[in-house]
Order: sequence, then structure tokens, then C-alpha cells
Amino acid sequence: MAAERPDVTDTDRADAELVWDYHQMQHEPRPCSAAVGLGSHDLGVARFTAELYHHGLFPIVVFSGGNSPTTAARFPRGEAVHYREHAIELGVPDEAILLEPRAANTGQNIAFTRDVLTAHGTTVESLLIVSKPYMQRRAYATCRKVWPEVDVVCASEPLEFDAYLKSIGDEHLVIDMLVGDLQRVIAYPALGYAVEQDVPDDVHTAYERLLDAGFTSRLMA
Repeated sequence: MAAERPDVTDTDRADAELVWDYHQMQHEPRPCSAAVGLGSHDLGVARFTAELYHHGLFPIVVFSGGNSPTTAARFPRGEAVHYREHAIELGVPDEAILLEPRAANTGQNIAFTRDVLTAHGTTVESLLIVSKPYMQRRAYATCRKVWPEVDVVCASEPLEFDAYLKSIGDEHLVIDMLVGDLQRVIAYPALGYAVEQDVPDDVHTAYERLLDAGFTSRLMA
């Protein structure tokens, strides 16, 4: 049996909230040529994409994502397929949705979405990326690298940190994911996966403390 992890301390939570705030780009959603809903375990992405569609912010959306070890049980037919089904339940017309069911990482989400939209004949000058709240910055940096010609706007469900923790129900998991995403924001530019993002000193210090506290399960090797 795995050892029980210690309680999340007030310092851990404050550090995690600082990282949470950094991950969000604070873009104001506005009309774009198209949108992409990035697949993950979080069905809230599809829900918020549908809300933005009904606000008239884009005429067409690509739901992108295959499966990962963390989503295969929840979305057995693939992330994009389940997102599409949920969006249709929420009133988005089928003809406004394109599927990209193969992507296994964020770079592929963006590159394959570009291919799908090109094949569809959609001219894209601006792209609204809908993601989990803590994935905005990595999605932005990836898109600026993979598809630099488009104007990128990032959006997520407008949830406060505590509300998101409650929605997931696992503080350790959420903080692990925040830390893992920040590691990628820092490391990916040198690997050619994303453009450089400035990481303020207080955010980097909070990140190091969370690493020392053991929030490491979502780090890349």
C-alpha cells in the first residue's frame, strides 16, 4: 500500500496559488477566427467552449485530443470525442465542430488543429485556445512556437483556485499538475517546443519550495 501523503500546508497552498495565478494569461476573450478545446481530464473545457460559442466568439471549434493514461478510463472513446458529445448536449451545432482525435501532447494539439482547419478551408488569423486554467501559459507558449502566424487568445473556466481544488477533489494532484506545467514552461523552450516565458522570482521560489515539499508526481523525466 502506498504511503499516505502529508497534509497540504498553508505555505504549500499559498505557493500553489501563486503558481496558479502565473499560469493564467489574463486574456480577455474576444471574437476569433476559430477555437480549439484542448483535451484533458477536465470536461469543463468543453463546457466553457460551448459557453463561448453561444456568446458568438467563434464560428467553428476543433476539439483536439486522443487519450492518455489519466484520461483513458474517463473518456474511453478519446478526449475530443467526449468533448464534442458534451458540447452538442450544450447546444453547439454539430456542423460547428471539427474533431482532431490523435494528439498526444500540446504541440500536436496545435499542429494537428492547424491541419484540420486548413483541410476544412478555414482561414485562421486568430485562435481562441480553451484549456484547463493552469494550462493557459504553456498552451500560449506552445502555439507561439508551433503556429506563430496566428494571434493567440487563451481562455478557461473562470474559477478561483479554491473552487478548482474543490471541483477536482484532490489537492495533492492539482498542485502536482501545477508544478509539472511550470516545469514544462521553464524547460520546453530549450527543447524547441515553446517560446520563452519570463518566470518572476517569487513564482520560481514558490516552485522550488513545492518541489522540495514533494509535489513531483507530474514532472517530466
